[in-house]
Amino acid sequence: MPITTFYQERRQLTQDRLTHLNRGINRLSFARLALILVGGAIVFNAVQAESVWLTLVCSLLILLIFIWLVAKQSKLTQSKEEAEDDLLIVENELNCLTGERNFYSDGAEFIDDKHRYTGDLDVFGSNSIYHKINRASTAGGKNVLAGWLSAPASEKEIIDRQFAVKELESDPSWCLDFLARLVFSLKARENFKEVLVSYLNKPYDDFRTGLLRFYTKAAPYVLLLLVFLSFFYGRPYTHIALVSFVFNILLTMAYGGKVSQVAAGIGRMGSLLGRFGKVFEGMERRKWQADLVKNSLLAKSANDNDPPLSQSIGELGALINKLDYRLNVFVGTFLNGIFLWDFKQVFAILDWRKNHRYEMEQLFDDLAGMEALVSFAFIRINDPSWTYPQISVTDFPVLRAAGLKHPLIPSASSVPNSYHLEAHRLALITGSNMAGKSTFLRTVGANVVLALSGAPVCAQRFETSVMHVVTYMRIRDSLNESTSTFKAELDRLDMILKVVGKQENTFFLVDEMLRGTNSVDKYLGSKAVIEKLIQDNGVGMVATHDLQLAKLEEQYPGYLKNYHFDIQVVDGDMVFDYKLKEGACKIFNASMLLKKIGIDISV
Repeated sequence: MPITTFYQERRQLTQDRLTHLNRGINRLSFARLALILVGGAIVFNAVQAESVWLTLVCSLLILLIFIWLVAKQSKLTQSKEEAEDDLLIVENELNCLTGERNFYSDGAEFIDDKHRYTGDLDVFGSNSIYHKINRASTAGGKNVLAGWLSAPASEKEIIDRQFAVKELESDPSWCLDFLARLVFSLKARENFKEVLVSYLNKPYDDFRTGLLRFYTKAAPYVLLLLVFLSFFYGRPYTHIALVSFVFNILLTMAYGGKVSQVAAGIGRMGSLLGRFGKVFEGMERRKWQADLVKNSLLAKSANDNDPPLSQSIGELGALINKLDYRLNVFVGTFLNGIFLWDFKQVFAILDWRKNHRYEMEQLFDDLAGMEALVSFAFIRINDPSWTYPQISVTDFPVLRAAGLKHPLIPSASSVPNSYHLEAHRLALITGSNMAGKSTFLRTVGANVVLALSGAPVCAQRFETSVMHVVTYMRIRDSLNESTSTFKAELDRLDMILKVVGKQENTFFLVDEMLRGTNSVDKYLGSKAVIEKLIQDNGVGMVATHDLQLAKLEEQYPGYLKNYHFDIQVVDGDMVFDYKLKEGACKIFNASMLLKKIGIDISV
C-alpha cells in the first residue's frame, strides 16, 4: 500500500472515531443534566413525604449514578484527546509528504556557526535536515537526534542503529502510535527528565524520622478502635476519638509547608507520568529484534519477574495525584483526620524514590534514543527511494555513491549524480556560476552526515568509511566579533588545516576559497592551501571558479582529479544539466549572464 494511502485511511478511521466519541460525550452530558433535573425532583418529593430513609437512599443512588456518568465521560474525554493526538500526527505526515512544514522542532537552538559542518550543510534551522527528519517530542529526544547529526558514530553504533531503524520502518502503525502518545510532551515544552531527576535526587530530611512514619501507619487503626469502643462505652471514647481526629488534622497542618515542598518539587507531573507510562508500556510490549533496543532498560525490565518499569512510573504518577487530594479543603480535612493522608502519600513517594531513583534517568535516555530512531525510520517510511548506506572498515577512505541527491531538494526536481573516490584523494570541481558545484558539495556532505549518524541516505547506493567531516562554505563577517569576511575565511581555513593535519579520517569540503581578497592573492592562496592539504594527505573536495587551479592535476597525478559542472547553450539560452563530469570546465557563463542585463565584456 502506498504510504499516502495508508495515512489517508488512518486519518479517516481516526476522524470516524472522533465523531463517535463526541457523540458519546454529548449523550453523557445530556444524561448528567437530566439526572440532575429528575434526581432533584425525586429528592424533593422524598423530602415532602417526610421519609428520611427514602431521601437518603434516593440521594445516595443519584450521587452514585452521577459519579458513574462523570467517570465514564472522563474516560471518553481521555480517549478523545488520544484520538486528537492520533489525527494530529497522521496529518503532519501527510503535510510533510506534500512539502508543507513539519510541526516538530527545526533545531534552531542547535545552530552553531563555528561547528565543523552543521552550519554549512543546513543541518539545523528552518528547512534543515534536522527539521525534515525530526520526530522527537521530548527535550532529550531532540538533544539525542542533534548529537547524532553533529558527530560521526562508530561503525558498530551505525550498524546497530540501522538495524533498529529497519525494524521500526517495517511497522509504521507502531511508530505513529509512539509519536501520538508522546505529542503531549511537545505541547508542554518542558524537560521532564531534568524535572524528574532533580526531584528524585532532592533530599527531604523532615520526613526521615521513624516516629512520624510509625504514627502514620498506626493512627487510622487507633482511631478505628476508639470509634468501636465508643459504641460500647459511650461518650469518653467518643471524645477521645474526636480529639484524635483533630490532632491528626493539626499535625498535618503543622507539616503543611514541608508537604507542599514535596508536592511542588514534582509540579504537575502526576498526570504526565501516567502518559509516559503508556509510552513505556508500548515499548515494553513489543518483541524487539534489534540489539540496540533489546539491551535497553525498558526491554530488559519487561522480561524480569518484577513489575515492569512502565507500571512503576505509573504508580509514581498515581501517588502524586493522590497527594493532590489535599488541595480540596473538605476532602483533605476528612482524609488527613482519619488516615493522615498527606504523610501516607509522602512516605509512599519517598519509598518509590528509594527503589527507582537510579532507573529513571536511564529510562528517559532510552526514550530519547527511541525518538531519534523513529525519526530516522520515517525517512524511509515516507520515501522508500532512500537507502541504507554500507559502512566500510578499511585503512583508506571510501566514498562511493550512485543516484546521489540532496536530502532537502524535492525528488522530482533533483538531479542525481554519481561519485567514486578512486585513484585520487582530492576532487577539484570547477564550473560555471549556478551550474551546481556548491549544491553538489552540500549533497555529498549532507548524505555523509546522515550515513555516519545511522540514518538512510538520499541515494540509490551509498558506501562510506567512518570520516570526520569539516567544511568551508558559508563564510560570514561578524560585527559583534569585529571580524571581516577575509578574517573569517582565514579563521575557517586555519581550522580546516589543523583538523586535517591532526585528525585521521577527515573529509573536507571547501567551496570557493578566499572570496574576500583580490584575484591574484586568491589564486596564490588557494593553490597554497590545496598543496598544504595534499602534503597532509587530506581527503575531500574543493570547488572553485579559478580554472588555473585545474593545472594542479598535472602536478599531483593520482592524488588530485578534476571534475566539473558546465552549461549548454541552446538557441541562445543557457541550459544547466547539473551533472558532474570528469575533467576541468571549459565553458563559463559570466559573460553571458552580464550580456543578458546589457553589459557586453567582449569589447
